[in-house]
Amino acid sequence: MELKSYQQTVINDIEMFLDYSLRFPDLRIAFREYWQDRGVANQPDYQNIVAKVPHVCVKVPTAGGKTFIAANAVRPIFDALESVNPNRAKVVIWLVPSLTILDQTVKNFSDPTHPYRQKLQTHFNGRVGVYTKQDVLQGADFSPDAVRDQLSIIVLSFDSLRTQNKEGRKVYQENGYLAAFAAGTSRGDFLLENTDETALINVFRSFEPVLIVDESHNATSSLSVQMLSDLNPSFILDLTATPRENSNIISYVDALQLKKQNMVKLPVIVNNFKDKNTVISSAVQFQQKLEEAALAEEAAGGKYIRPIVLFQAEPRTDDDNTTFEKIKEQLIEYGLPEAQIKIKTADKNELKDIDLMDRDCPVRYIITVNALKEGWDCPFAYVLASLANKSSAVDVEQILGRILRQPYVRTHSAPLLNTSYVFTASAKFMETLTNVVKGLNRAGFSKRDFREQDFLAEAAESQGAVSEPGLFPEFDILGENNITESVVAVDSDDIDVETIKAVEPETEKQVEEIIAKTIEENAAYQQEAESIIESEFIPTEIRDKMNVQQMKEIFVENARIVVLPQFYIRISNEGMFLDEDNYLLENDELLKDFKLSAGNAEVTFDNLDAEAYVVDLEKVADENYTPTFKKMKVEQQKRFIDFVMSLPDDTKIQQIKSRICDRVGSMYPIADEEIRKYVQRVLDNMPKDQLRDCLEREFVYGQRIKEKIRELGNERKEQVFNDYLDVDKITMKPSFTLSRSIFPRQNFGGITKSLYANEDSMNNFELAVINDIANLENIVFWHRNIEHSGFRINGFVNHYPDFIVLTKGGKILVIETKGDDRDNSDSARKIRLGEKWASAAGNNFKYMMIFDNQGVPGAFRRDEAIAKISQM
Repeated sequence: MELKSYQQTVINDIEMFLDYSLRFPDLRIAFREYWQDRGVANQPDYQNIVAKVPHVCVKVPTAGGKTFIAANAVRPIFDALESVNPNRAKVVIWLVPSLTILDQTVKNFSDPTHPYRQKLQTHFNGRVGVYTKQDVLQGADFSPDAVRDQLSIIVLSFDSLRTQNKEGRKVYQENGYLAAFAAGTSRGDFLLENTDETALINVFRSFEPVLIVDESHNATSSLSVQMLSDLNPSFILDLTATPRENSNIISYVDALQLKKQNMVKLPVIVNNFKDKNTVISSAVQFQQKLEEAALAEEAAGGKYIRPIVLFQAEPRTDDDNTTFEKIKEQLIEYGLPEAQIKIKTADKNELKDIDLMDRDCPVRYIITVNALKEGWDCPFAYVLASLANKSSAVDVEQILGRILRQPYVRTHSAPLLNTSYVFTASAKFMETLTNVVKGLNRAGFSKRDFREQDFLAEAAESQGAVSEPGLFPEFDILGENNITESVVAVDSDDIDVETIKAVEPETEKQVEEIIAKTIEENAAYQQEAESIIESEFIPTEIRDKMNVQQMKEIFVENARIVVLPQFYIRISNEGMFLDEDNYLLENDELLKDFKLSAGNAEVTFDNLDAEAYVVDLEKVADENYTPTFKKMKVEQQKRFIDFVMSLPDDTKIQQIKSRICDRVGSMYPIADEEIRKYVQRVLDNMPKDQLRDCLEREFVYGQRIKEKIRELGNERKEQVFNDYLDVDKITMKPSFTLSRSIFPRQNFGGITKSLYANEDSMNNFELAVINDIANLENIVFWHRNIEHSGFRINGFVNHYPDFIVLTKGGKILVIETKGDDRDNSDSARKIRLGEKWASAAGNNFKYMMIFDNQGVPGAFRRDEAIAKISQM
């Protein structure tokens, strides 16, 4: 199971913010720079919810795959943290709001066949441990050795860490099962006041864990914030469809992106009927129509689907309210088999141990109040039918999200199976629609994602009643207005089997209208979703906050011909390369089978810093900290070195190897085992009298070895890239188009022939070069390529060139500028990649690297480049 494109975008956003948090240790500055570099100038300020800890949020609607996104985010989070502290434990505390979600999460992460676990296995070389609270309290397979050698995921509920209940207090009590953790550390600064060092909370604190907070909108109270702080985290990632106002959101996912990727059944068609009996008759008939469509689809080669109706009853507050028991009795009397009807409430759960996705399961109707509001997942649920009194505004807010997930994450040939439905009988339909919007908001969607159809208003208008404008008239399917409650006159609202049967002819006609309108609205919504160009799409939440610069109309036609190719890798299928299996090359793919252990193990350790360091955090301002390196105390260092050097040779080497490997850390996608073998070879080549020096300066030795590994990895990437290119395993496809709008960090205008009204900012040398180019007679337009969001030459390095230029001769120039004061260590590699790209792209594409005077082989001096460009 691979990431959907929008999910990969979220991972990219997380990685980008991690990079900013390392570059700008003040988190307020990092957050501001992160958004400003993306053209968002007025994002709210960063909120220091837990002091000195990066705490960010990703907003993903219901059914968007939040857990899978987070599982993929664990590796880059630890990569960033290990760049500051290579010796840290890989511990994740995964916090969930309910026992139902906890059980699901533990089950999925523990199942070796589940995509969540498989992704973690891949990213952590098969060494993953999953624990519950009871597991860690009892030390079940949970020890210092286990934690050191693996990724440990500890799944806990919010309540299990709160001290108000008996279970929560166990976390803060002395625990003999965990004594080994206390004995294995010399640090005491992490201990929570008035708690024993063996208490589970102190074990957690010693790890400085990564916290992943699922449904984080449930953890915003002062008690919850204190709970997060008590865990002494190093990073907090919130997952939610409905972030709170103080959330530091770094990534948004839009409903249309989910629709395009077939994750959700949208839009929601909201239908209002005259009474509960009509709702039941319509829901039963519509379920049968849905099932007919599902059977026809399966007969044509599609997947098995058994559409389900959720009947939402009002809570039992008095004898006059419809109860779930009465609904079930009436449905059976109406003729529905009892086996098809189940009740799921807080007090009664007839769904226990039933797999609703099983082909042999007969369930087609579920009666609930709001017990399905979270932790319940059945994509076969299509219809939410509310049986509230018509005098009430229908409260569907809590459980609307339960009908939105798309079965099998695919578009079905029957349009009815790609949409979800709400059936109501409310005289307060405008208020009901408000609650529909609230329900959509809870699920991370908006009023844009539903359509309404009011049969009650039609009936009233046919009798000459006066109506008023609808709450959301832009979504009125029939073009009719909603009716006010004061003009509604209908018979008793009680459920009655004879009445249900009597209205069947009426509801049969209405069901046909629903089907016709569903087909129409689904097609329009699907077309809008399909029109998304993922690389250009901006979620609605941030579009209005962005510095939008439009393409100049005079260049629109010329810009359409500019389609920049990028490198794609082909998946082998029984010896054949299939075009449909191409995917955009990411250079980590080039290290998939890298045998580092066989690489050159000659590492130069000349000119090393003479000091030994430990990593710490230093306070630089109120609630803001920066990573620093403090000198290890001389006495502490000497005692440790003397001890290690007194050990037998084999044991001594193993001790040194372990410490150096900790300093090197993980370097995904290179396997940890390959790194250990490589470090062993480096130490084997080291003179024995140098081993003491290696211990004295283990940090700088580790960094030098890491630099060597990175160098070998870069060489390997380039070698594999060239080999794949020679045998057509890497190919090139037209890929990147120029968007009609860009979002620069800072506006720059004033140079002729710029493609957009304003371009992104430039340094002095870039400005001088593009001014020379723009004033040439043969130039049509130029564009300042925006790093991270613009065009990327994706090969053995990721290269975002500075400019894209179109000439009157039809040449498309990709230009990189380098001032003579710049570090040119990567320039030669970029030139080699640029030349490979231009050669594969064809004669109309050119790559140039321009220096002012000095340069590297293959680059141009400024005057040479301008002269050459003038002839193209």
